[in-house]
Amino acid sequence: MPPVTPSRLPLALLATLTLVAACTRQAPAPAPRGPVEVTVETVAPKDVPVEFEYVGQTQSSRQVQIVARVAGFLDKRTYTEGSPIKAGQLMFVQDPKPFQASLDAANAALAQQQARLQTARNNLNRVRPLVALNALSKKDLDDATGTEQAAQAAVDAARADVDQAKLNLGYTRISSPVTGLSSFAKVHDGAYVGSQNNLLTYVEQVDPIYVNFSVSENDLLKVRADSAAGRLRLPAREDYEVQLVLADGSVFPGKGRITFANADFNQKTGTYLLRATLPNTKAELRPGQFVRVRVSGAVRPNAILVPQEAVLQGAKGHFVVVVDKENKAEIRPVEVGSWHGDAWFVDRGLRAGDVVVVDGMVRLAPGVPVKASTVPPRAATPVPGDAGKDAVRPSSADKS
Repeated sequence: MPPVTPSRLPLALLATLTLVAACTRQAPAPAPRGPVEVTVETVAPKDVPVEFEYVGQTQSSRQVQIVARVAGFLDKRTYTEGSPIKAGQLMFVQDPKPFQASLDAANAALAQQQARLQTARNNLNRVRPLVALNALSKKDLDDATGTEQAAQAAVDAARADVDQAKLNLGYTRISSPVTGLSSFAKVHDGAYVGSQNNLLTYVEQVDPIYVNFSVSENDLLKVRADSAAGRLRLPAREDYEVQLVLADGSVFPGKGRITFANADFNQKTGTYLLRATLPNTKAELRPGQFVRVRVSGAVRPNAILVPQEAVLQGAKGHFVVVVDKENKAEIRPVEVGSWHGDAWFVDRGLRAGDVVVVDGMVRLAPGVPVKASTVPPRAATPVPGDAGKDAVRPSSADKS
């Protein structure tokens, strides 16, 4: 059999052998990867003021019902419904004529009793010397003395009737005892006011104004734990400052203090009721409004803040990418706390001087060289905290 020469091989087989030979050759090594450009931020612990935010509702600091004290016809309403009312301002007038007549009758009865008292006194003054001369018996003296004392008691009773009649006449002019905002009139002019419909209206004092809000038991316990661990520094005497955010996002200019804390927790909701008192001189806040309550005064000492975009979450929890001393990427697990604006509080895992990757970490892997550019440090401005993780306690220095 003649030997097979390359010239005698089919062209397809020759091409296949050539391709196999090419594949068996060792592929060239990839070019070394250059450093990845990232943005970093250096960890610098600092004292950070924090705020806690809750949902609250405004309440009048003093709501007074305007009630008719005597029965009679209502002559007129002297105020404009819904208008501001000053303390002592006249609001309703009842028909005074029947009460004036009762006062006149009481004065007449008083004069009659005073006349009887004078007669009894004159008689007693005549009896005393005669008894001393034994011209009259001691029984006559006792009778005269008893008559004089009874007349004196009758005068006192008549004088009390006059005072009551004066009060009833004065009650026909109904004024407000407080300064506040008036409501609509529940009884119209000309109607008879009795015990069944004696509520005429009410006045609500709105300066100062109360704001009620609740703190959950878990929130309160976490604040106590953070304070005991040194992660949170509470204000002196727990004198927190309160500010309100209205429904449109605007901030109410007045600031107040927590002035009341309920004695116990609500068993149905597991919350702790607090009340803040704020000035409201222009009556901008009305009772019943829903507001966001910002409570400030607490500070996180030596807190570490990391931008939210720098914190990632994996199967084992949160982690960040840091740049080590050799300018290489390193995965660092961390324990995060609550939010602070657009940043996280990091409770464990980072320390002062650590360089954290803020942008570009998706292109990194452990040990990859990096080329870092820094970002400006963050300002420590008060930003509302996570109300689900933080809470406050009331001031013990000013409770009502």
